[in-house]
Formats: sequence, C-alpha cells, structure tokens
Amino acid sequence: MSTTQSERLRELLEPLVTSQGLDLEEIAVDSVGRKRVLRVVVDSDTGADLDQIADVSRALSAKLDESDAMGAGEYTLEVGTPGAERLLKEHRHYVRAVDRLVKFQLTEGGGELVARILKVDDEGLDLEVPGVKGRKATARRLAFSDVDRARVQVEFSRKDKNEEEA
Repeated sequence: MSTTQSERLRELLEPLVTSQGLDLEEIAVDSVGRKRVLRVVVDSDTGADLDQIADVSRALSAKLDESDAMGAGEYTLEVGTPGAERLLKEHRHYVRAVDRLVKFQLTEGGGELVARILKVDDEGLDLEVPGVKGRKATARRLAFSDVDRARVQVEFSRKDKNEEEA
C-alpha cells in the first residue's frame, strides 16, 4: 500500500495537532529552489492565537526531528492559520464562517452568488443575499449539493453588530 508523503505526514502530525485543541486543515510540501518547505495549516472553532501556533509549531518540529517523515535534507517548517479569504471545504468551515460574506460558485451552470451565511445545518445553508441599489436583503436556502466552491470574502466596510444595535 503506497501512500504519499503528505498522507504519511498527516498520519504522523494530526494526533499531535488535535491534542493541542486544533484541527489540521492542510499539509503541503513545496520545493522552493533547493529548499523544501513544509506548510501546515491549523485552525479551531475559536481560531488559533499566536501562542497556540508557537506551541504547536514547537511540538510538530520535535515530532518531525524524531521521525524520518521529511527524509534527509533541509526543510523549513511553516505553521499558520487559513487566510482571510479561506476556501470552505468541510462542514466545520461553513460553521466557522457564520456571519461572514461568502462567494459561492454554484453547480451545473448556476453561476455565482455572494451572500452572508446565517445558519448551517447538515443539509445546507441559510443565507442573506445583500440587496442591490437600495433594495432590502433577501433570504435564501442553499443545499450543499448546489455548491461547487465557496470562499470567504474580506469586508472592509461592514459595521460591527454592536454598532448596528446601538
């Protein structure tokens, strides 16, 4: 049974990341010139702060040093969190994106939709589609099966909930 290096690394590192209260979101090994870079992306329902990232980075580094998972040769370990415009792949990603604006690519030529996630359940999403040109926002239900891709959008001018209620 042949497994890729990424799969072997995931098997080695995921229990350690989980023990730190985080989810292992992504592992990638890239070559940058003559150097290799191991990128590990972690997250949790409440996000990950710098102290957690530093702790998990030290733990992963120690685990990698005692194994031969990266083989011989130098490499750089980079541990971080998903970017601001993260791609939503897992159910937990959608749950973490509640109240965020998301750009959806719909299946079967359904086009594109930008909407705020209000609620997530096992079948799909309750959305608020922003109004255009002074119109009110509308509610929409979207099944997961209708979503081809979804990516969180960065908002620069959104009012904080506390500001709206004041």
